[in-house]
Amino acid sequence: MITALERQRKRRGWVEVWLDGEPRFDVSSAVARERGLRVGRTIDASEIRTIVAIDARRSAMQIATSMLARRPHSEREVRRRLGMRRFDAALIDEIIVKLKSARLIDDSEFARAWVDSRDRCSPRGRRLIASELRARGVEVAVATSAVAEVSEEDAAYRLASRRVRALAQLDYRTFREKLGAHLQRKGFGWDVSRTTVTRCWSELGRPSDGDLDVDDLADPIE
Repeated sequence: MITALERQRKRRGWVEVWLDGEPRFDVSSAVARERGLRVGRTIDASEIRTIVAIDARRSAMQIATSMLARRPHSEREVRRRLGMRRFDAALIDEIIVKLKSARLIDDSEFARAWVDSRDRCSPRGRRLIASELRARGVEVAVATSAVAEVSEEDAAYRLASRRVRALAQLDYRTFREKLGAHLQRKGFGWDVSRTTVTRCWSELGRPSDGDLDVDDLADPIE
């Protein structure tokens, strides 16, 4: 028999259910109302398991959908978040299937959105973007396809343009070393970095002392 329903101080919207004078399980207030839990009501072990399962399923879905409402996430990211909240593996699999069916999780769409965001806000080379996607659980083929449309020449120039003013008063050698290193840290290869640095220097209208040499830039990021 339910002998008390106590609100939890640390978990807003949750209650602790007491059976025969002892705390037995926690449940959200919403599920408690839906299942008609009240003091004096009898409840057996089978119903308790059902209530706990319903509550866990609802909580997991709310966490996942709230996460996805803020921005797109990969399947691995959602799985990791639910795992951190200690939902069991079978329930996580169930939630992932439902989210995929509703097209709330789609790694291909996530990868395209990630590439678009990077290209607009923080341009970088294809290899670096693909590496970021793989770190988030996106398959190699999906990541490779998503970054294929990135114009590295255009992206490198847009990135470099943001630094030119700060470097404009440097001598040619220092200018090309600093700007080139910045481009390579952002995943652009040596050829693209060299061409971009030369273009930016030329647009400053200052004379140079020759083109870049192989040793003037750091090794490309692998």
